[in-house]
Amino acid sequence: MSLWRDTVLGVATQPAVKQLVKDHALARPLRQRFVAGETIDDALAAARALNREGFRVSLDHLGEDVSEPAAADAAVNDYLALVQAIAHAHVQSGISIKLSQLGLSLDRAACQDRLERLLTAAQTVGVFVRIDMEGSAHTQETLDVLRAVWPRHHNVGVVLQAYLHRTGCDLEDVLALGATVRLCKGAYREPPTIAYQARDEVDAAYARLATRMLEAPNYAALATHDPALLAHARAEAARLGRPRDSFEFQMLYGVRRDLQQALVREGYRLRVYVPYGREWYPYLTRRLAERPGNLLFLVRSLWAEQRGNGARAA
Repeated sequence: MSLWRDTVLGVATQPAVKQLVKDHALARPLRQRFVAGETIDDALAAARALNREGFRVSLDHLGEDVSEPAAADAAVNDYLALVQAIAHAHVQSGISIKLSQLGLSLDRAACQDRLERLLTAAQTVGVFVRIDMEGSAHTQETLDVLRAVWPRHHNVGVVLQAYLHRTGCDLEDVLALGATVRLCKGAYREPPTIAYQARDEVDAAYARLATRMLEAPNYAALATHDPALLAHARAEAARLGRPRDSFEFQMLYGVRRDLQQALVREGYRLRVYVPYGREWYPYLTRRLAERPGNLLFLVRSLWAEQRGNGARAA
């Protein structure tokens, strides 16, 4: 899977490939499966539909690595509008953010100020904020910002990535702080010196970290679509006597909807991460890199179109 991920991410960053995928009409079904739409109204409609089915939601306005302060200011304003829209619509949803979208690479102090404005507004209306983890270049700064805002804001948690060698130590630090963790495998392209490359190594790391999270008193959020890891987490929760309202599973919008429904039927909490917005391409390429079947979905659509065109030409 490491070779597959590296290949897809390498190809996807080529400008010609990016333009082709963004412009081609047949990329639309794939985009619509994994991205709720481009507007707040699209996101709220998806959240309402998921709430009706018994799911919790985390809305993410897509975007990352802004290159100027004005773009970071625009991003935080978009999120402030989203927080108010969630409150007014009475949907059960938190939000997910990336600190690079708030200008982390430009000015950490200004980024933290934008985050605190957002946390204050979200706390007022009871909206939880999850800080997404990005590439390893941002890992330490992201955790430093979390630690800096925590004394004033407890409506915030962070994502940790199981495939990074450092995550065991980071998890202990965040648990000691008292914050909540969303554990995922990790989807960025990282070298062997920083991250596990083999699937079995990543899975073993995830299982160890999930057990540690369930041992701790902190609310736990376990993000995976892997049936074996889901079974591991359920068994560990039962062994440790964890009430089902003290942790939740999390999955991506459009991914393994069968598993999502099955977990809710079994009485587990399930939160769906719902991205929306115009900056969908980096997110979509990571979904393609995670699972060959996602790319095959697009290829089948292209093949069907070509067959249809050939039939009409004949």
